[in-house]
Amino acid sequence: MDEKQEQKFHEMTETPVSRLICRLALPCIISMLVTSFYNMADTFFVGMLKSNSATGAVGVVFSLMAIIQAVGFFFGHGSGNYISRELGKQNYVEAANMAATGFFSALAAGAAICALGQVFLEPLAMLLGSTATILPYTKAYLRVILLGAPWMTSSLVLNNQLRYQGSAAYAMVGIASGAVLNIVLDPLLIFSLGLGVAGAAWATIISQFVSFCLLLAGTARGGNLRIRLSNLQLKLSYGVQIVRGGLPSLARQGLASVATICLNRAAGPYGDAAIAAMGVVQRITMFGGSAMIGFGQGFQPVCGFNYGAKLYRRVKEGFWFCVKTSTLFLLAISALGFAFAPQLIALFRDDPEVIACGAAALRFQCVTLSAMSWTTMSNMMLQTIGKTASATFLAMARQGIFFIPLVYVLSSSLGLLGVEMTQAVSDVLTLLCALVIQQRALRELDWLERGKSVE
Repeated sequence: MDEKQEQKFHEMTETPVSRLICRLALPCIISMLVTSFYNMADTFFVGMLKSNSATGAVGVVFSLMAIIQAVGFFFGHGSGNYISRELGKQNYVEAANMAATGFFSALAAGAAICALGQVFLEPLAMLLGSTATILPYTKAYLRVILLGAPWMTSSLVLNNQLRYQGSAAYAMVGIASGAVLNIVLDPLLIFSLGLGVAGAAWATIISQFVSFCLLLAGTARGGNLRIRLSNLQLKLSYGVQIVRGGLPSLARQGLASVATICLNRAAGPYGDAAIAAMGVVQRITMFGGSAMIGFGQGFQPVCGFNYGAKLYRRVKEGFWFCVKTSTLFLLAISALGFAFAPQLIALFRDDPEVIACGAAALRFQCVTLSAMSWTTMSNMMLQTIGKTASATFLAMARQGIFFIPLVYVLSSSLGLLGVEMTQAVSDVLTLLCALVIQQRALRELDWLERGKSVE
């Protein structure tokens, strides 16, 4: 163990929890906010083309990008959770091997997605929920986005591995730099070069590649684990650990993509304006929850290190601090979102039909947005300490187990109103499950802490 790694271990296991989480969370929050702008940039600038079909196409392809992100988070969280626990145990060789294995596995998976997507481009566009009028725009955007899949997946691995090592600042620089570049490139490529919706896609993959390069450079600094091909371990035991740590993320992100497809299909009968509106609402609510998620990401390395070091009291203290703080934040965000819903939708698409549909859906989601605090923090803690089954269930619940059947049941019984309110109903049901599951996990930590004190 070198001096920087030893210093980091003491910092993660001895610094007061609230202060440590805030310090680690700040760069994560900045990263998430900038990334949300990043995700909204394409919708904003494409909306200036004055075409509901073009705006709808970005929303349709968003579900494919969620699949790409799901793969990246699977390998990133799968390797990162294991890395943080091994660093807590001071097993640096195992941690370095896992870092390389997670990275190269994601790179290969991204290349496979790119190849298969290009071969089946039009069927894929239709599967994602594209209508006949949206299809040309969807294909133009999707064709380019697929080219960036290899470094999109591997960038997410590097970002998460750096966070789980307690180096959130390096992760922030990599992600934020790419996000800022995307915002700059969007108007240049869409309007100045006349590339239209394809220009938005080129801006996205160019900026993602810049992020990839910066994140890879960050692994060679600050006592972080270097990515070396020689450390790649194609062993079943490493694969099992990645699955255990990454399955909740794969379920959450993968089902988010399926949920978006189902949402687009349910909104389809009400026209391109409805699809465009729901796409805009997804971007806005993602921004509203991004700071809370960033705060939780500051908790995850603290949770992993201290759970590995058997400092269970610090794990519980960190969880409660994050729940209380993020709940207050989300309540404030919800109030603002509810009050200014039409104005927020109009920023992205100044069309009366889009604004009416989007404002109603946004207000429904603002009512239940604060429920994400307990649900998300519980999911993050369960995943980090290796409670795979519980974490996976919660990850699947919000946009899978509850959302997917609800969007069809409510849309068939209540029409467009049912589509608009589906996410809010799903959030309430997920919270009820999370309360029961997390209370059991907290009691187990109490038992472990008492057992440790007896020893």
